[in-house]
Amino acid sequence: MLARLIARVRPVAVLDVGANTGQYAGLVRQCGYDGLIVSFEATHEAHRELSAKASRDTNWVVAPLSAVGSRSGSVEIFVSANSMSSSVLPMKHIHEDAEPNSKYVSKQHVPIDTLDALARPLIPSSGPLYLKIDTQGYEREVLRGASELLPRIEAVQLELSLVQLYEGSPTFTEMVPLLIEMGFELYEMVPGFRDRRSGRLLQVDGFFMRSIASAG
Repeated sequence: MLARLIARVRPVAVLDVGANTGQYAGLVRQCGYDGLIVSFEATHEAHRELSAKASRDTNWVVAPLSAVGSRSGSVEIFVSANSMSSSVLPMKHIHEDAEPNSKYVSKQHVPIDTLDALARPLIPSSGPLYLKIDTQGYEREVLRGASELLPRIEAVQLELSLVQLYEGSPTFTEMVPLLIEMGFELYEMVPGFRDRRSGRLLQVDGFFMRSIASAG
């Protein structure tokens, strides 16, 4: 699915928001995309590892350490034991019970800024963009801070939670209408995070394409 959408969009840049240590960028490269990847990460240890990996790829840029949201300033981020589940939002028990390795183990104070501000100096001034967001319940705030970039974004990939996994985070039934309002259509869903004890599906990866009506 990722390879097909990137081939269709032909982006001048893939924006990897919530990059952790670069797993997604590696997947993008496996899909055959050799263009610009710009990664964004908020936690110190993951950002260091991410930057080290990106240094070996001349077309992969890592933005300065920062959370991505709808405002500029600073924020406290909760760091999880597995690092992948770190979030600005408190984790709910249903998430930790489903994956005990995701529990929070520390906190960090980090800068926060909008995607518009962080991405602007790092990407071409024109051309289509592919946006991936994996910010553990903070996806809505990332989109709210991307109003300038939004007309250029042709595809969005993000996690959609079927139940609330983080305090104050939107669920599937809130995020899909928001993306539709922003001019996108739901293109595909891929099962993601499950409670391994019960088999209950908790999250899916949602793929959205800019609608033909909004493009026209």
